[in-house]
Amino acid sequence: MTRLYDDPSAFTEDMLAGFLDVHRGSVAGVPGGVVRATETPPGKVAVVVGGGSGHYPAFCGVVGPGFADGAVVGNIFTSPSAQDAYSVGKAAASDAGLIFSTGNYAGDVMNFTLAQQRLCQEGIDTRVVFVTDDIASAPPSDVHARRGIAGDFVVFKVAGAAAEAGYDLDAVERVARHANDRTRTLGVAFGGCTMPGGAEPLFTVPPGRMGVGLGIHGEPGVGEDELPRAADLARRLVSGVLAEKPAGSGARVAAILNGLGTTKYEELFVVWRTVAALLAEEGLEVVAPEVGELVTSLDMAGCSLTLVFLDEELERLWCAPADTPAYRRGRVEPRTAAPARTASAQSSAQSSAQEEAAAVVSPSTPGSRACGRVVVEGLEAVATAMAEAEGELGRIDAVAGDGDHGRGMVKGSAAALAAARDAAGAGAGARSVLVAAGEAWAAKAGGTSGVLWGAALCAIGERLGDDRDEIAGADVTDAVRAGLDALQRLGGARPGDKTMIDAFAPFADALAERVRGGTELAAAWREAAEVCEAAARATAALRPRVGRARPLAERSVGTPDAGATSLALCAHAVAGVLSHAR
Repeated sequence: MTRLYDDPSAFTEDMLAGFLDVHRGSVAGVPGGVVRATETPPGKVAVVVGGGSGHYPAFCGVVGPGFADGAVVGNIFTSPSAQDAYSVGKAAASDAGLIFSTGNYAGDVMNFTLAQQRLCQEGIDTRVVFVTDDIASAPPSDVHARRGIAGDFVVFKVAGAAAEAGYDLDAVERVARHANDRTRTLGVAFGGCTMPGGAEPLFTVPPGRMGVGLGIHGEPGVGEDELPRAADLARRLVSGVLAEKPAGSGARVAAILNGLGTTKYEELFVVWRTVAALLAEEGLEVVAPEVGELVTSLDMAGCSLTLVFLDEELERLWCAPADTPAYRRGRVEPRTAAPARTASAQSSAQSSAQEEAAAVVSPSTPGSRACGRVVVEGLEAVATAMAEAEGELGRIDAVAGDGDHGRGMVKGSAAALAAARDAAGAGAGARSVLVAAGEAWAAKAGGTSGVLWGAALCAIGERLGDDRDEIAGADVTDAVRAGLDALQRLGGARPGDKTMIDAFAPFADALAERVRGGTELAAAWREAAEVCEAAARATAALRPRVGRARPLAERSVGTPDAGATSLALCAHAVAGVLSHAR
């Protein structure tokens, strides 16, 4: 159980403050995460890793010579926002370009890709490498859909060592992808982890059983089996990973026996005893093995085995020296002293973000400003509804996911409300209020839902504009449709995939149909919200085809989608506001 915290909603921020104080000689804080305390030297490719927090020493613990130049740190088990990734990437980048690397999760893919696009537009050549080592999360025929778990550490280490050795951007990207292609992981869980402030674990495993094929975001295993003795567990892990040995592999492997947060080092050593013997029986020589906690999941009880099928280049980079707060290997040769980061450099990205926020407000009509004030009221109702439903949304999400949806919706809606209030107070119209709210939601919530809600609100605002003297029901239905289209373009989900689209599309259709039929907007919205709620409940019968719940599709059947459920709650909250809006 995660017992030590002050404010559960600020756990990540409080953790980072303590981490930065302890390691202030080697790392520095920037908006969205941490970077090395010294500037990235000219000519050196910057490697920035990241993901949600809760995985220490991944991700901030591996920032240092021979490893990463920066780490983007999201909320617990939640992808950092695109703004956070951009901020850390901008701070770490040099003239030689930038590599982002993170696990292959929907929120990470969307947010790091958006940050990459923005940095490229600013002239910083940026690449992204997503890690896909988890053999349990998808079959070999669908490797691109696999999750990144403890193999993250391997890809990050190889990329960081290559950059430290002077590889150019193309070469760092090549070797990072090569490391990913040669890395396989299988994990098991004996018990779930508990979020800060939570009273119950995200999942439980019956006594004498174990979950097989766990995720590192508190997800349960894709299957369940009897809990064996350590030697039998070692056999299960080794045979599972070796079943996917890449064609043409040699006889040398790197290995990580990784603890998830509660499993004791002594227990891991007992398992390793048999792992090492089994690998030797297979004619494999283990190079620089690692046994311990490298990619954790708060207090999850479990472990995973990662094998990297080495060639000469990968072995050299795997064994290269590194010196970071949480991981050291060999002795890093001192390079020409790089200048220390200045306070102004560390805050430049934050200043840029603040300038952009200040530039959101544009000239508006009285009618649009009145609509903007209604938007603020609607967001107040949404934020209240999300705070009340946080626990239930987290419970639903934990059935086949990581249990963070409720917390993410609370953070996002609260940030959106604050930004909308500021914009409306400055005289903004509907577009500017919604765009400010959407950008704040995406920046503060992170994750898949954060970026999607941000895109939807921004698209709705762009369609409404700031220059309409009167906003009619048809204008609202068109704007809602624009928001739906933005979600589908960005997330790639379709009806039937068991996502918020399965509630949003029926809502948009019902709203448009009723407004076209002459129903006044408030009544039309209320009726469409009922349709939305029914559609959200109906997602219980669906099997997820995209997103973090996909590997646990069967477990998800019988439980509605958390994103669809929260959307329906938001639709009802806004309906209450429209019923008395003038």
